[in-house]
Amino acid sequence: MEVVVCKSKEEASALAAEIITKAVKKNPKTVLGLATGSTPVLMYDAMAKAVKAKKVSYKEVKSWNLDEYVGLAPTHEQSYRYFMNENLFKKIDIKLSNTHVLNGLAKNPEAECKKYERDIKKAGGIDIQVLGIGSDGHIAFNEPGTSLKSRTSVVYLTPSTIKDNARLFFKGKEKEVPTRALSMGVGTICEAKKIVLLAFGKNKADAVKGMVEGGVSQFCTASALQMHNDAWIFCDEEAASKLKLKDYYAWRSATKLQG
Repeated sequence: MEVVVCKSKEEASALAAEIITKAVKKNPKTVLGLATGSTPVLMYDAMAKAVKAKKVSYKEVKSWNLDEYVGLAPTHEQSYRYFMNENLFKKIDIKLSNTHVLNGLAKNPEAECKKYERDIKKAGGIDIQVLGIGSDGHIAFNEPGTSLKSRTSVVYLTPSTIKDNARLFFKGKEKEVPTRALSMGVGTICEAKKIVLLAFGKNKADAVKGMVEGGVSQFCTASALQMHNDAWIFCDEEAASKLKLKDYYAWRSATKLQG
């Protein structure tokens, strides 16, 4: 695990975007795993700028998203399909037919999850998986207590996650937030060849501390990334503020990035 401590979320997002841009330039058929939420938006903006500048093309890239709410149509403004279309897919030259988001309206959610797993494997697996981290240390919708070997499945959201996400829904009401989601499992995520996780702000400091320096535990599902052989954590100063070895991580990652 490499922890990259940056002065700002803008700097961290630019560095993360550069990793993806370089990978796609090297392999135009790169398979991406993508995340939603406010955290990756600046990174997606940087990726779009690279396309506009004709530095890279996503015409042959395929993508699979981490999760989707159960019960939301793709056209719903809070669905993750809608988010991806608006914040990335419409801004780059990727083919929409090559982008995949779990179907929150699937009549058989369990079958939808199993098919998603099969399709990822048919594509050769995910080359780079983008992640954010919840304030309680969860990745995707793998809440505390989720098995670190879990696969894509139907999950129930915790009250804290529902509360955190309520601000995005109608009048900020928690009752508007779906209580279930379809989500890649921790085991599925950890099979990606490379992980790029972004974490910004003081409210993520405890989660980052647990992920990087805590024990590997299902109560902080992001801690499973300690066992991954190519995981990159991009933090701003605030998110990294509680790391005991913060200065060492910053020096080591800077050395590797320069090399």
